[in-house]
Amino acid sequence: MSNTAPKLLVMGNWKMNPPTIGSAKELMLDIRKGIGRHKSEVEVVVAPPTVYLPEMERITPSQRILLGAQDVHSEKSGPHTGEVSLSMLESVGVSHIIIGHSERRAAGETDLEIYKNVQTVLKGKAVAVVCVGETHRDAHGNYFGVVEAQLRAALRDVKPMWLKYLTIAYEPVWAIGTGETATPEDAHEMRLFIQKILMDRFGRSALKKVRILYGGSVKPQNAEALLQEGEVDGFLIGGASLKAKDFTEIVKISERYVKNNPS
Repeated sequence: MSNTAPKLLVMGNWKMNPPTIGSAKELMLDIRKGIGRHKSEVEVVVAPPTVYLPEMERITPSQRILLGAQDVHSEKSGPHTGEVSLSMLESVGVSHIIIGHSERRAAGETDLEIYKNVQTVLKGKAVAVVCVGETHRDAHGNYFGVVEAQLRAALRDVKPMWLKYLTIAYEPVWAIGTGETATPEDAHEMRLFIQKILMDRFGRSALKKVRILYGGSVKPQNAEALLQEGEVDGFLIGGASLKAKDFTEIVKISERYVKNNPS
């Protein structure tokens, strides 16, 4: 992170929820009310379904809650039915874009497509939230190889000057929507591993620029331990981001953590 960047990032991924624009507006307004307008060292981003973005931009205070997108296409325009480009997303206020989420990978998104999307977003100076994570854990530690392969494929050809726009989200697939959560020790171990890969690829300075988030059944009950013991730089939140009370509580827990742990 740069010296002026917020210390933590809390990002909500609404996925294909809620079912109507009315319920989406209600949820966003509840989140806005719960978070307040005070200046914070925690960056808050919400990624609603693409169809809701114009209305979310209208009702969202740009300085306190930023808008994210759940995916992007690498091309600027063309015959790509159902896809959206970076310029389209930016035109409705999007600043952060999730790339390579496990659910997109499961639907057939390839390493090459993820690589192209990362290139497009970073070149465009938007924030790329690149997701990596294993489907299961084994006693032999092979899951480290899975994460390394995903990360190296996604970050191929990334230039050091782009790192200030890069965020990595570690999301163990077995913990997404299952109620299971990686332990703080698991999260910390993987954070160190990802940092090693970044340092090998870009040098030690990368560690001050790239945030490493945790995603996978994050809730108010485990957020503090993941910050304190896991030492993650924030969260990519699925289910809990659909409950305004839970999401705003995680933001407040993150704010207290920053206040109690000044750098």
